[in-house]
Amino acid sequence: MNVRRRLISGSAAAAAIALGLGALTACSGSAAAGGRNDGRLDVVASFYPLQYLAEEIGGSHVSVTNLTRPGQEPHDLEISARETARLQEADAVFYLKNLQPAVDDAVAQSEVETKVDAASLTTLEKHGNEVGGHAAAHDHSEGEESGAADPHVWLDPVRFGQVAEGVSAALKKADPKHAADYDKNMAALRKKFTALDEDFRDGLANTKTKTFITTHAAFGYLAERYGLTEEAVNGLDPESEPSANRVKALENLAKADGVTTVFYETLVSDRTAGTIARDVGLRTDVLDPLEGITDKSRGSDYMQVMRSNLKALKTALGTK
Repeated sequence: MNVRRRLISGSAAAAAIALGLGALTACSGSAAAGGRNDGRLDVVASFYPLQYLAEEIGGSHVSVTNLTRPGQEPHDLEISARETARLQEADAVFYLKNLQPAVDDAVAQSEVETKVDAASLTTLEKHGNEVGGHAAAHDHSEGEESGAADPHVWLDPVRFGQVAEGVSAALKKADPKHAADYDKNMAALRKKFTALDEDFRDGLANTKTKTFITTHAAFGYLAERYGLTEEAVNGLDPESEPSANRVKALENLAKADGVTTVFYETLVSDRTAGTIARDVGLRTDVLDPLEGITDKSRGSDYMQVMRSNLKALKTALGTK
């Protein structure tokens, strides 16, 4: 993806802090800012998956602000002076380092006591793709440099469950008065992750093919967890036009491995997927990387969209 890194200068940060914080509102999220005024823990999440965890575990004891607006590509996020000031006043910040460089910069400048990098709560790996013996890299801009670890851990229910445990621990430390409620909510969420993992294992255990094609290499952890192979479009911007050589490689792959579908995502154009599908004779469908929830999402929350992804994969891979 095209990641536009914006460095926030010291003067901009100072100007941000000088703004009236009381008038600031959340960019998105289910609760308005101002947790300090109503007794709730004031939490900032950098993008939707972390908002989901904070709300599920925090329940009524947290007020969550999402820095990434619904429909906005998280990798492209730029933080305004007002948003920088908003982050400065939070009780807790949850982010994923190297996914959104502008957030990394703002968090590094902040003095928030509870700053939790989700990447530190689980293990990250490097994922590459091979088609016809030729390596296909991910879209490595500044937030995802070549050779960098894959940040998309939330698409693996097991790893994301590990992140949830860390979020729960951080909330209990920041707000020990409500630790029992956070434990109760985490226990309920843990059961959801276990059930989701079991559904994926059962649903993808017996398929005609194990290979799927995506326009964005976001599903490496999911593929690894359930014995699948993800092949991402070469060049790697989801909205770029594939080269003739790449289309030929994908055509050979599709024929050899029985691939039926090219997946695209909800927050970008389906042009690339459509181009490949027409040239290779495949169908297209959505495989949602769950970087945000919009009215185009196949579900209203993480669990629902993940199960929609499972349904799409079962169809594409030919569940027996």
